[in-house]
Amino acid sequence: MNPTELPAAPASFPDMPASFMLDGPVGKLEALSDVAEPSSARRGVVVLCHPLTVEGGSMHNKVVVMAERALRESGLDTVRFNFRGAGNSAGEFDKGVGESADLAAVVAWVRKMRPHDALWLTGFSFGSYVTINNALRLHADALISIAPPVGRREFEPTSLPTCPWLVIQGEADEVVEPQAVFDWIDTLEHQPELIRMPDTSHFFHRRLMDLRGAIKHAVLGWLPPLRQA
Repeated sequence: MNPTELPAAPASFPDMPASFMLDGPVGKLEALSDVAEPSSARRGVVVLCHPLTVEGGSMHNKVVVMAERALRESGLDTVRFNFRGAGNSAGEFDKGVGESADLAAVVAWVRKMRPHDALWLTGFSFGSYVTINNALRLHADALISIAPPVGRREFEPTSLPTCPWLVIQGEADEVVEPQAVFDWIDTLEHQPELIRMPDTSHFFHRRLMDLRGAIKHAVLGWLPPLRQA
């Protein structure tokens, strides 16, 4: 679909899957929202961030899609979006600086639509770099980081999250050095819950269903109240 054919951001959070364009710092950002089943819906929204745009990353990445499914099945409504330069989003790759501003714009829209909901952030690879560095300043209520690119990107020590935080790392990751991730976590004052997945590559080939189960199990104790409770 041509970006001019996508609708503008809706005036309220859609009650069914929806694609639309949000106002971003350098132009429009392509976004896709979805909602949990009403019977299990929680008072929370998760924003998911994708891997490197310059390496083909987008909100349709299979790891991002599976994480979205796991969290929606857990009762959270979801928003995925394309960073600047990906898909139909305006702008060019900006090494995490502009992408942080993109994330802030999406979070601002979510908070406007759902001011009383918990806000969760989830990122895969480069997306986890952006979400980790922004979770504190965006006041995230929970954070999920899948294969954070330790050693490939510099994390801001003064901005590291203090909210509930889950890190999932494959032990056979060919892109991110797994031991570097484990060693980095050991240095943190506020350490995340770590799930090490044996025989698992960076893109979770043949392990996507295991990823789904790991996320759903790990976040059970963090979930916000039921929306209709």
